[in-house]
Amino acid sequence: MEREILGGTGISVSRFAFGAMMLGAMGNTDRAESVRMIHAALDAGITFVDTADVYSHGESEVIVGEALQGRRDDVVLATKFSLPMGPDANQAGGSPRWIKLAVEASLKRLGTDHIDLYQMHRPDHRTDIDETLGALSDLVRAGKVRAIGSSTFPAELMVEAQWAAQRGGHHRFRTEQPRYSMLTRIIENDVLPTAQRHGMGVLTYGPLSSGWLTGRDPARSHRAAMAPDVFDLAIPENRARATAVEQLRKVAADAGLPLAHLALRFVLSHPAVTSVLIGPRTPEQLDDLLAASGPLPGDVLDRIDAIVPPGTEVNRHDNYNAAAPAIEDARLRRR
Repeated sequence: MEREILGGTGISVSRFAFGAMMLGAMGNTDRAESVRMIHAALDAGITFVDTADVYSHGESEVIVGEALQGRRDDVVLATKFSLPMGPDANQAGGSPRWIKLAVEASLKRLGTDHIDLYQMHRPDHRTDIDETLGALSDLVRAGKVRAIGSSTFPAELMVEAQWAAQRGGHHRFRTEQPRYSMLTRIIENDVLPTAQRHGMGVLTYGPLSSGWLTGRDPARSHRAAMAPDVFDLAIPENRARATAVEQLRKVAADAGLPLAHLALRFVLSHPAVTSVLIGPRTPEQLDDLLAASGPLPGDVLDRIDAIVPPGTEVNRHDNYNAAAPAIEDARLRRR
């Protein structure tokens, strides 16, 4: 499997990363099968495994830790913090208090003494980024973390974090993990250019757009059961997405590729992307995804551009991005 250097860290990672979100209660509840999937991914050449404390409320980290016993040194291990892990408001975010608690809990669940890439899962608008970076830098100096990154940060906060690191003499975010697919191309406007400008590695998630680009009926998928409104064709935006998917299916057929392989190879074709996360729930899904590799030729990319223009999204109904506080609370945008 092809490999690239992770955002100037000198760490070499596979172009596919095993995303463990669907392991545990959120997806595959068969722990033994989940461990076997991770082993199969490693045997296929994947060297990069990504999880988060919030996935199945820690169960995903436990499964990953079990799977990596005896193989830890062969794997670049990434996890994330900052999304809520309990009812207390202090069990989330980027405060030094929470970071010190969260990393120890993740290390214990993962059964390791260090995390190769520790990522802030979403921005924390309540905490000064200088405080967050200071606490994360302490973890790097202590040897508990090798590198730090962000996830689903808008471009302006990516830049703010880079400036804060320089001003405060902190370790800086070396990676960003954004959502990116043929249907969700908004990050081409600013996030990807910003990452390139600052030498950040990019680890994209959601290449199959929550099931829309698997080639199967998305309305009958596991994710549809979790969020049925994402696939409700009574919603005009979803009908627009279904139309785009049919057009992309034709592009895939003409290229001699399954739709899922077209989707993965599209993401890998962007020069800013270091690695794409694949998040299989079953061994069959893993086998299929592993068969996709390499960039797409220019004429195929041109046809995709004609269906979903660069820098656009077909709809924003299925959006995992963190909104600024004033977007969600009307009181904050009115005097």
